[in-house]
Amino acid sequence: MTIKNIFMAAALAAFASTVAAQSFPAKPVRILVGFGAGGATDIVARTLAQSLTADWKQNVLVENRAGASGMIAAEMTAKAPPDGYTLMITPQTSLAVAPALYGKAPYDTMRDFTPITLTGYTPLLMVVHPSFPVKNFKEFIALAKKSKEPITFGSGGVGSSPHMAGELMASQLGIKITHVPYKGENPALADTVGGQIPIMFGNLPVAIPHVQSGRLRGIANTWSTRSPLAPEIATVAEAGFKDYAIATWFGLLGPANMPPELVARIQRDTARMFNTPATKEKLTGMGVDLVLNSPEQFRDYLRTEIARYTKVIKDAGIKAQ
Repeated sequence: MTIKNIFMAAALAAFASTVAAQSFPAKPVRILVGFGAGGATDIVARTLAQSLTADWKQNVLVENRAGASGMIAAEMTAKAPPDGYTLMITPQTSLAVAPALYGKAPYDTMRDFTPITLTGYTPLLMVVHPSFPVKNFKEFIALAKKSKEPITFGSGGVGSSPHMAGELMASQLGIKITHVPYKGENPALADTVGGQIPIMFGNLPVAIPHVQSGRLRGIANTWSTRSPLAPEIATVAEAGFKDYAIATWFGLLGPANMPPELVARIQRDTARMFNTPATKEKLTGMGVDLVLNSPEQFRDYLRTEIARYTKVIKDAGIKAQ
């Protein structure tokens, strides 16, 4: 093949890819979620699906394929054709946590997916039973450092963002805490409210009603900035621990090797839908801070998250249960 023919073939391929992106979607699109219906990830996915269905004039359907810390849905996404008709919305659990937690995964996060955009994140709240003798995070650290026994904390499960929040805190701040995993956030909250465990890390939308009712006390926001839904709760960073920041994030991805024009189209439409006043108000009202960055920015962020969580899991010696 001559150089001229090579250039012509490349130009035709680029033209075909552009046309395909412009005509997308020509049939229903599915968004896989590796967790049960009703959770924060599911709500973000369904909000996007509803908006894109109206915008694309094609059904965008959410499929919940729960199990193995989200790895079932992630594997299905990785093995799907890279045509944009199978996408996934997931927190860091299935991409950055589970592969290190289980010691292996049926996919390589950086090789087998096309990052499209980091849609947003939800801060976590560190909450305690009212009988627990601390009023703020500095008091908690002082108590934890002088305690002879590890302080117990609960979360919605091994490998969850709240679990990782506790382990990251123990690693960075040099304190001893013991994790009690529950099968979901609501059972963990029930035991914290009931006084069976003293501390819990919970996703803000789930935990904040119990703080507002007085059944729990919020002592720290785990993110780098305060949440408008809980402006009275200071961040861990404000207590002097500047390097500590963790939140549950929600990423939109597809299989590897999706055409760049198609990726750009989906990212652009997702950002536009999430920035409509009604949708933005709905998501921010449930504690989601929107990001909607570029595919390249999301890829770079994903790489740093994998390194961070791999180190936390290795240092803490955490194993899947």
